[in-house]
Amino acid sequence: MDNTIFYVLGLVAVIYIALSVFNKKRSKDRKSRKFMEGYERKKKKD
Repeated sequence: MDNTIFYVLGLVAVIYIALSVFNKKRSKDRKSRKFMEGYERKKKKD
């Protein structure tokens, strides 16, 4: 019996978990508002 399908599914699962962890880290950075340092809102035209 050929187990190729299980290897492929395992690889996809590993990639999915890695991306999930990476994206969770990125969203924490976004929520920390560190990226907003030095930001000034544009003034509205009168």
